[in-house]
Amino acid sequence: MNDITILYIIIAGIIALLVALFQYIYKSKKRTKTHIFLAFLRFITVFSVLLLLINPKFEKVTYYNEKPNLVVAIDNSESVSYLQQEENVENIISALKSDETLNSNFNVEYYSFGKQLQPLDSLSFNEKQSDMSVAFKRLSEVYSNSIAPTILITDGNQTYGNDYEYAPNRVYNQPIYPIVLGDTTKYKDLKIQQLNVNKYAYLKNRFPIEIIAVYDGNGKTTTQLKISSGNVLVHSEHLEFNPENTSRIIQLTLPANRVGVNNYKAELTALEGEKNTVNNYKNFAVEVIDQKNNVAIISDIVHPDLGALKKAIESNEQRSATILTAKDFLSTNQDFQSVILYQPTISFKLVYDEIEKRKLNSFVILGSKTNWTFLNSVQSFYQQKITRQTEDFQPALNPNYATFIIEDLGFFDFPPLQSEFGPLTFTVPIDPILFKTINGTQLKEPLLATFETGGQRQAVLIGEGIWRWRAQSFLEAQSFQKFDDFMGKLIQYLSTNQHKSRLNVDYESFYNGNDDLKITAQFFNKNYEFDSNASITISLKNQETNEAFSFPFVLKNTNYQVDLSGLAPGQYSFTVKVENENISKQGELRVLDYNVEQQFLNANNQKLKSIALASNGKSFFHSQFTELVSLISSDSRYQTLQKSTKKIVSLIDWKYLLGLIVLSLSLEWFIRKYKGLI
Repeated sequence: MNDITILYIIIAGIIALLVALFQYIYKSKKRTKTHIFLAFLRFITVFSVLLLLINPKFEKVTYYNEKPNLVVAIDNSESVSYLQQEENVENIISALKSDETLNSNFNVEYYSFGKQLQPLDSLSFNEKQSDMSVAFKRLSEVYSNSIAPTILITDGNQTYGNDYEYAPNRVYNQPIYPIVLGDTTKYKDLKIQQLNVNKYAYLKNRFPIEIIAVYDGNGKTTTQLKISSGNVLVHSEHLEFNPENTSRIIQLTLPANRVGVNNYKAELTALEGEKNTVNNYKNFAVEVIDQKNNVAIISDIVHPDLGALKKAIESNEQRSATILTAKDFLSTNQDFQSVILYQPTISFKLVYDEIEKRKLNSFVILGSKTNWTFLNSVQSFYQQKITRQTEDFQPALNPNYATFIIEDLGFFDFPPLQSEFGPLTFTVPIDPILFKTINGTQLKEPLLATFETGGQRQAVLIGEGIWRWRAQSFLEAQSFQKFDDFMGKLIQYLSTNQHKSRLNVDYESFYNGNDDLKITAQFFNKNYEFDSNASITISLKNQETNEAFSFPFVLKNTNYQVDLSGLAPGQYSFTVKVENENISKQGELRVLDYNVEQQFLNANNQKLKSIALASNGKSFFHSQFTELVSLISSDSRYQTLQKSTKKIVSLIDWKYLLGLIVLSLSLEWFIRKYKGLI
């Protein structure tokens, strides 16, 4: 409480005393005990009222001890069980939980990680992927402003994500103490380190394959690389390795002679006495198609949207995109299945004639450079009132879009697109994919819509700047895939003329054994409105073992989803059915036999030492647990800190003061009434 407040309290006391003396002593000319007591009550009343107005406060300081955090992150991937380290992990965790020194000096927090980090519940060692980089990223979000030395219990073998070796100081600024699981002894080993192949190829073409074969050993050795499809050997090659040349990059091409999914196996002949032969082979598949989808992007201006569209379209090997001017499009002999008209101007007059002549499907993107006078006259499907003013529109997903499955990419947070101010009036029935949003208010005007007329499919995007959407999608997901898939579905819709279905199923033709195997579906009622109350099931049959499965779909946002990630490798046929409806979809998929977590023979001790050194920590083997506890417990960086909190609190609670005022006034009135002074 400062000096001024104390001065105010003293003045308030003097004023209250003067008022009381003036009313009951000086004015009444009496000094009986009753008048003195009444003066006291009046003093209490006035002084309390003035205290309420002054509201004196003072600082209250409390002290407490805060222990540092100790983070224990445990690898829960299959590689730990493959290296037979489950028992060692359980023993380490049990010792950590029972160690009195650690638990008295630290707040110990336990986490497990595979592809994602999560608080430790139980360990199963069945995670199909291990991503230590995302584990460090999530831990940095929790412990960015506190002391949190980290014990990392792992074999150091990562199969997914960014290289964790660069996480210390750049991603996670905490000391790291790895406990190395597994044998660090080097054995001679051959493995296919990486196999690169396109998922799609075109009939009667040859598709490229790149294989990186690695040898770990001391002497010279030879092996045979064989690639087979079923029982047919399609390629064989002799390879030699020595301590100076421990890797080979093999590049070759194979013919695509059969439409559909073709399965292959690349294998290195095992060395004599080789311990791990699981990593000697890799299965892969290529889907052969007999037609490529060619898209023409027509524009007479230069804009970053054009590059974003081309990249998104060509992210799928089944599609190609060519950027052309209107003049170039008219003179080319290429066969296009659909066209994208970017901000049409009067030079597009003959382009529209050619599109009508060829009956091509089109995607029109409108913006600030669009010639609206020309566009209003060249077609009759939509009209724009010309204001010569622009407006920014943000997107909002239409959950009832029925033509094909759309995943919400977080459109509401996407940057705005710019186009002509005012609504675009359609003269034909449309299916909006996205609605316009201005300042957080969703309008009933479409931002992106599709429609069909005269046997042709069309899409309209009312705004330029879609390149920002692709960039925003990358920032949120660290990948362009979601945006590219969204654009790919739109292009696929424009490349076919099939009628829309009430049941749409989205899946891949084949999956790697470690991939997330998720199938999505959408079901619409007879008015093509999304039905969120449908009961959808998928029935699968393994064509090799005749084993059958059935799983229900679960509603997730604007679609239904089923997770089949536990399926054993094999070829499956499936049927998706809607209960109480005579509607179903059939298909086939293949799960490839590949377990990336079983490709390792040793712990990656070198990389774990590297992150320990970079973070001012130290690595240990599982047998050195006592040394680790002693080092962390005695480290002066991890001391219990005494902290204080300072609060400004009122000297007297206003409720008590009000009660005192009411009591003194009531008592004063009662005495005066009783004594006949009123």
